[in-house]
Amino acid sequence: MARIGGRNSWIAIPAGMVCTAIVAALIWLSLPMVPVTIAWAGDTMRRATAPRVAAPPTDTPALRIVAGETMDCRSIYTDSLWNELTWQGKAVLDQSFDPPATAVTTLTEVLAPDVRLTCAWRIDGAPVIVTTLAVVAADAPALTEAALLGQGFACGIPDGAVRCSRVLGGVTEVQVVRDGLWMSSVESGWRPERFSDRVAAEVWG
Repeated sequence: MARIGGRNSWIAIPAGMVCTAIVAALIWLSLPMVPVTIAWAGDTMRRATAPRVAAPPTDTPALRIVAGETMDCRSIYTDSLWNELTWQGKAVLDQSFDPPATAVTTLTEVLAPDVRLTCAWRIDGAPVIVTTLAVVAADAPALTEAALLGQGFACGIPDGAVRCSRVLGGVTEVQVVRDGLWMSSVESGWRPERFSDRVAAEVWG
């Protein structure tokens, strides 16, 4: 029976040794890149799981109002808040440049506001929610806090703003001053939940 030819061992053994040497050399050459690879993988995983930092708003109703742009009442409400206001059925919106409806008239005198927008929601002719946006001077936050603390308001400084509020005789007043803009909100009777906070969030972003 004829013998089937195959590779000679004198060729196979050296070839195997050469391949092993090449693999070992490649592993040795790649060792310096191991820390780099591990660091890259770690950075990638951290970026994927870390919460994104929101960029500061560059176009908000507050910035446009302070810049002198003409605004309407629809622009200061989110869609959901607008729907709550309009679906109420009896509420009618009156847009004007009336001064803030705050009962603390001395605050209006001290701040000397440049009123840019007043939005009054009325039911059966009576105002139930009146929100005013007005441009004020740089010292308005300190003046607001000083004027309202003695009038039964509780004041705080959230997000760099001065926010003062009180409930008196069924009327809720919220006064917010931030970045040269004064938001005055006077609410009586019916109103959406957290109305003034939702408006402020939409105005300043």
